[in-house]
Amino acid sequence: MTSTAVTTPGLDEARTQRFTERLLGMYTDALVVLMIDLADRTGLLPALAAAPGTSTELAARAGLQERYVRECLGALVTAGLVSFDPGRRQYLLPAEHAVCLTGATSRNLAPMARVGTLLAGHVPGVARAFREGGGVPYEAFRPEFTDMMDAVSRGLVDSQLIDGILPLAGDLVDRLAAGIRVADLGCGTGHAVNVMARAFPRSRFVGYDLAADAIDAAQAEAAEIALINATFEVLDVAALPADPPFDAVCAFDAIHDQADPAGVLARAHAALVPGGTFLMMDVKAASDLEDNLGNPFAPWLYGVSTLHCTTVSLARGGAGLGTVWGERVARQMLADAGFVDLAVHDVPDDPLDSLYVARKGAQP
Repeated sequence: MTSTAVTTPGLDEARTQRFTERLLGMYTDALVVLMIDLADRTGLLPALAAAPGTSTELAARAGLQERYVRECLGALVTAGLVSFDPGRRQYLLPAEHAVCLTGATSRNLAPMARVGTLLAGHVPGVARAFREGGGVPYEAFRPEFTDMMDAVSRGLVDSQLIDGILPLAGDLVDRLAAGIRVADLGCGTGHAVNVMARAFPRSRFVGYDLAADAIDAAQAEAAEIALINATFEVLDVAALPADPPFDAVCAFDAIHDQADPAGVLARAHAALVPGGTFLMMDVKAASDLEDNLGNPFAPWLYGVSTLHCTTVSLARGGAGLGTVWGERVARQMLADAGFVDLAVHDVPDDPLDSLYVARKGAQP
């Protein structure tokens, strides 16, 4: 039998072919992301970074089953992440790749693969919300979400929070060294709070989060490093207490997925002393779709928004602000909440976020 290509009158077949190839490339890359996640979770990536080896040697080095290791390596090699020597049957993770896939710094992007792994499992639930309304509640994403966010943010917190991010907030570092009272809204596993508490022993820190499992992890870490100036509380930050007030309030990637983000910003403003500092790290993007067309991260951001940030807000009858609320909307909402002297900075080693630094005005 002779097969012939199916053509449709009026179509640019070359353009269709190019789009088909692009789609197939996207589907391929999606599965490569899962392979990165597997290799990261199982310790295969650090084993590769340590030295070249055969699949048997690498499996033994990482304490894994050779057959699984060999198949995963097949994906990583053909995707161009890992090199392969057919003569020696050895696999090698180039140093330039290893720095992006291993280690405890913000340059290690392997934990980001967990975002796709986690959110993929919630496609059916979000599809139901598309038809019926509402959303997938935050609780449905836990405890995996807690672990994922910790893995994604820990390297940046460890390498940049004290020396790179906090110095962007004017005299905040000096005030922290002297001793002030600080709240962290949506603190997750509390690692940022604990890092700040250890660096600034004269200040007192309180971390708030809706997730009990995250707060348990935060308290355990604080106890492990014997911190006496960091405490944590399970709390919806929409009910943030204003008495006693705080000298500084932080929110690291926590505002845009709130059910009532405007209300949370207003509570943060109310909870500050006059002249107090609000430090908000949130997604770096434009507020309007047409202004995000040249942003290479925009598809990822809109995807994360659809599968998590928007749906967890709508599940609670919230605003559904979404991940890509953008700088224009963020500036307006901060102004509406009463903040003044707003400055926006790039975040060191983090192209996905901006740092908003604002102040509560002094009382007349």
